[in-house]
Amino acid sequence: MTSMLRQQVNRLPTPVRAALLRLLADDLTSDQLHDQPPMDDKTLQDALVSLGEQPEVRPRVVVTGLGALTPLGHSAPASWEAMVAGRSGVGRVTQFDASAYPCQIAAEIKDFDPIAAGVPAKDARRMARCSQITLAAGAEALRDANIQWDDEQAARVGVCMGTGLGGFDIAENLIRQLITHGPGRMKPHMVTAALPNMPAFHLSQTFNCKGPLATVVTACAAGTQAIGEAMEMIRRGAADVMLAGGVEALIGHIFFSGFTAMRAISLRNDEPERASRPFDIQRDGFVIGEGVGIMVLERLEHALERGARIYAEVLGQSASADAYHVAAPQPEGAGAARAMAAALADAGLSPRDVDYINAHGTSTPIGDPTETRAIKQVFGEHAYDLAISSTKSMIGHTFGAAGAIEFMACVYSVVNNLIHPTINLERPDPLCDLDYVPNVARLRPVRVAMSNSFGLGGQNACLVVGKYAA
Repeated sequence: MTSMLRQQVNRLPTPVRAALLRLLADDLTSDQLHDQPPMDDKTLQDALVSLGEQPEVRPRVVVTGLGALTPLGHSAPASWEAMVAGRSGVGRVTQFDASAYPCQIAAEIKDFDPIAAGVPAKDARRMARCSQITLAAGAEALRDANIQWDDEQAARVGVCMGTGLGGFDIAENLIRQLITHGPGRMKPHMVTAALPNMPAFHLSQTFNCKGPLATVVTACAAGTQAIGEAMEMIRRGAADVMLAGGVEALIGHIFFSGFTAMRAISLRNDEPERASRPFDIQRDGFVIGEGVGIMVLERLEHALERGARIYAEVLGQSASADAYHVAAPQPEGAGAARAMAAALADAGLSPRDVDYINAHGTSTPIGDPTETRAIKQVFGEHAYDLAISSTKSMIGHTFGAAGAIEFMACVYSVVNNLIHPTINLERPDPLCDLDYVPNVARLRPVRVAMSNSFGLGGQNACLVVGKYAA
């Protein structure tokens, strides 16, 4: 009887299911639940009304387009194919002379030419690298979604992007010119090009998106939180379509200097492909990476009306704060656990509904065990049944882009019932004793996936995505 009830409850709209589960938890013991006869959807709705809790019916949000540039490829499909193959995108730094630094490796986007990617030459010269790659990924996502709009419809199309620092390559050049040549050599466009909201602006300008426009600047959680905020904009009726994601391009002197001083990055220069090794006892820090991931999110009814191909449904999102330390996570992972639990509650799901977690998994000595503890807090014994993997093992830590690229991987996992591996996991840390899908991709049913992002400043964000069902 219990299984029959579960099947019926799972068919309900997410908000209805969440409200019902709350009521059942408050009003029924497990024995009482076992004895209840099956109810049809109308009976369940009527029961909620009779108990004085009419659930809010929120718009459902689906993913209809994907675009990406990563250290593994110049498109979302190419990046995903390389992830499944377990290829590393880490190599020797080429964007600047890193010979003076203890760390000389990074995960770069290889051979990117903005002009070849469709960015007009004049515009490209006035853009930071983060804006250039954003436009390329945005164009891919829109082509993938097969979506267009006229000027009237543009007011219902918005943009929400996440980044840690935006055009820091431009800012670095500005500082260098100021020191070398003084203030008289400054070019006006360089000031605006360095602003963190420029990638979002360039998307809105290029593709005529006149709805909500926002930039989330929450360090390593930015991409995840931006997608969550875009989802909420659709839920509250502010937009029908959102371009959402994250971007970062920080490979340069300042960040190599800063993270070297923090002793946060790997020094495995002699074997770059093996440098990023989340959950492995021999890890010695993260690898700096760059990239961009962009999704087309749509209100379900809008997608259906235009006959869109639907990848998956975004079920829930959340954010939390550690309120603990600028760079270190709360030791027990309390903030991360709150974010995961809140995302599940927002989705109307229980921990046992989740099949896969794309971990934050940075390859740092402190971060990996802390995330493991947080997962155990939320999922209990089910934590040992979960498949967990780290995209960062292959693309390094792409900061504000990380969550968006990792969410894209979750979408592909849901669509294909396939989980990419955590590469370089050869000797698991005893403190990291869960199933991190070591080294080889795995076929497994993935109905629901969770994506975690935990950033500097105690920023935590989480997304839940699942198979789309009409």
